[in-house]
Amino acid sequence: MKKLLATALASAFVAFAPPVHAQTPPNVLVVGQIAEPKSLDPHAVTAVNDFRILLNLYDGLVRYKDGTLEVEPSLAESWTISGDGKTYTFKLREGVKFHDGSDFNAAAVKFNFDRMLKEDHPYHDTGPFPLAFFFSTVEEVIAEDPMTVTFKLSAPYAPFLSNLAYPTGLIVSPEAVRQHGADFGRNPSGTGAYKFAEWDANAKMVAVKNEAYWDGAPDLEAVIYRPITDANTRIAEMLSGGLDVMVEVPPDSLQQFKQDENFSVLEQAGPHVWFLILNTREAPFDSKAARQAANYAINKTALVDNILQGTAEVAAGPTPPAFAWAYNETLEPYPYDPEKAKALLAEAGYVGEEITFFVTEGGSGMLDPVAMGTAIQADLEAVGMNVKIETYEWNTFLGKVNPGLEGQAAMAEMAWMTNDPDTLPFLALRTEAMPENGGFNSGYYSNPKVDELLEKARQVTDQSERAALYKEMQEIVQDDAPWVFVANWKQNAVTKASVEDFKLQPSFFLMLQDVKKPM
Repeated sequence: MKKLLATALASAFVAFAPPVHAQTPPNVLVVGQIAEPKSLDPHAVTAVNDFRILLNLYDGLVRYKDGTLEVEPSLAESWTISGDGKTYTFKLREGVKFHDGSDFNAAAVKFNFDRMLKEDHPYHDTGPFPLAFFFSTVEEVIAEDPMTVTFKLSAPYAPFLSNLAYPTGLIVSPEAVRQHGADFGRNPSGTGAYKFAEWDANAKMVAVKNEAYWDGAPDLEAVIYRPITDANTRIAEMLSGGLDVMVEVPPDSLQQFKQDENFSVLEQAGPHVWFLILNTREAPFDSKAARQAANYAINKTALVDNILQGTAEVAAGPTPPAFAWAYNETLEPYPYDPEKAKALLAEAGYVGEEITFFVTEGGSGMLDPVAMGTAIQADLEAVGMNVKIETYEWNTFLGKVNPGLEGQAAMAEMAWMTNDPDTLPFLALRTEAMPENGGFNSGYYSNPKVDELLEKARQVTDQSERAALYKEMQEIVQDDAPWVFVANWKQNAVTKASVEDFKLQPSFFLMLQDVKKPM
């Protein structure tokens, strides 16, 4: 039935190839994404581009409350935390079924986390599971009874509930994993508001209404996600009626949509940082002086004002200011100072060696990456650095950057949207988070004091104490300069004016359960 509906929807929508002049189907929302999803297995992906789909196919034990990063019940109706902060017990919602008809219960929850965390689990080889780091303190998951599940942690872990609300904590159907094995990512089954129907590679992914959704069936009959990597093509499709929603609108197009009554423009600040990873294992960026030189050489204010047209602010360090309680407001961004950059390069012994710079054509929160990369190249060349750009499609780009830059490049663009001030530094700045250990420290930065602060901050439950640890970490990282700290972005989206109840979330996800598209 799902396949027949998906085919009918797709045939009703003939705007998949240029020229585009078709309208979208009635009561079906067509979303223009920035890239093809890598997988529809929430445990196997890291990109917000994929998460924007997955949060509508699956649920977690908890979720972010609408408009916030606060946690509220979802598949778990309630929970208790032991006095020592090491035991979490969840009472599960009864009567919920996965899209394949199998039961959601405590055994299913245990299967999900054991699959990610235990190498001897029979379906661990359906990974890799790159964000399993989120649950590294979980020692054991116990199905106490069909509707009660307990997590035993090795130590108190302050971000645990927040990480359960992140897409890595979404619950997949064990029966579907058993049936499809390594192909589960193309045959997903969750408990979410929409059910997977069809994935036509590089054209569309179709999800249809879950009539039996525990939180109320959505109004839309279906959602069609279309990967359109070229921003100009996405804009043209939006203007011609081929899309209902477009995410990550280039800054120079926002004003055009704002002035057109046929569209609604949404903008919202969130926990985002756009930066350049510097390869600290190889020259020139094995020298702190050279890394600081890159931060002084790049005119970040010009990037924000001219290329991003005021849709972002200059970043001062690794933590976004959206995490107000943990953000170190005493830090000032590196000023634009080409002469100081030249002096630091001389101190580092740099004499013009070629620097390879990985740039992506587009990706999650990447902020007009080709134009940004070209401007950055020009600023670095102005202080005597010999920079060669290599440009890649988003998923290819991730395939090159995530395994580490050693032997490949000196620097690479990157962006993260995070749920907790722990997430980005823990996954991308710790010594133990280097790629060979399964993390995202692709520039190989290592500072024992930073490691110590991050480990302690995870175990402290008092928020003010956690904040002090994060603020000290930010000071050290800013000085060490393992990244060029470029910008904090304000996310955006454009919808047709006829689309109702569409919201942006501080998580940067798209929650479409309550969206309406009147006939």
